[in-house]
Amino acid sequence: MELRDLPALNAALNSTAAILLIAGYRLVRQRRLEAHRRVMLAALAVSVLFLASYLFYHFHAGSVKFQKTGPIRAVYFTILISHTILAAAVAPMALITVYRAWTKRFDKHRALARVTLPVWLYVSVTGVIVYVMLYRM
Repeated sequence: MELRDLPALNAALNSTAAILLIAGYRLVRQRRLEAHRRVMLAALAVSVLFLASYLFYHFHAGSVKFQKTGPIRAVYFTILISHTILAAAVAPMALITVYRAWTKRFDKHRALARVTLPVWLYVSVTGVIVYVMLYRM
């Protein structure tokens, strides 16, 4: 694998995280708590792998400029800005959410998870959208 392959890998990891988050949500709604736990830990692991790959890529490649002009530029930057702000917030939110479940503080886990899940899912999905707009359009 070469450096130029990492953005596609990162998009695949974000897609995988999104799928795992949706699966985890469905499992908890079905009260399949052990399966929910395993899937959510997998989502966390995939997200950690994404972050490591993302940081490695940008450390070596630097920033990548969006080349398109016109209205699509405003759409791209709106998505990018919201994605970036929420990505910074979701890392500690996810860790605290997992910690609360791990320590069996399920009432606090549930309350924070209701906020963390949609933010984490938004960040994962918009990460893929940013990749498509930046590298595939």
